[in-house]
Amino acid sequence: MIDYINHLTINLAIIIRANFEREGICFFSDEKDSQQLGYMKRPKSYVIKPHRHNLVKREVHLTQEVLLIKSGMVRVDFYSDEQEYIKSSILKAGDVILLSNGGHGFEMLEESEIIEVKQGPYFGEIDKIRFTPVDKKNIVF
Repeated sequence: MIDYINHLTINLAIIIRANFEREGICFFSDEKDSQQLGYMKRPKSYVIKPHRHNLVKREVHLTQEVLLIKSGMVRVDFYSDEQEYIKSSILKAGDVILLSNGGHGFEMLEESEIIEVKQGPYFGEIDKIRFTPVDKKNIVF
């Protein structure tokens, strides 16, 4: 199952649930996005020819993150660029999320392990704006 988290015309996130399965290859992100998210299922003995990627100059203006929930359970809260709370979603072991726009916050509902992939370099605190999280009584799914 694939969940697209949208606000107005902006995609905030794409969630690939652990039970998602499809033959072949498919990408869920837009080809213009600076972080690409795809899925591949190939049969035994399928070969991907050796290749390398060319040096191509790219400009990245917004950090996008991909998280793999290795274990545990995590609530992710989604916000607009204006820091307005939109909604929340629960991620479980095996789920993958691309955080592409807007703001986000997390609460570990269980002890959790998360693998994160994002563009670099990281510029520390100038790389982000922190703000007050949604009150728990206002959480919606």
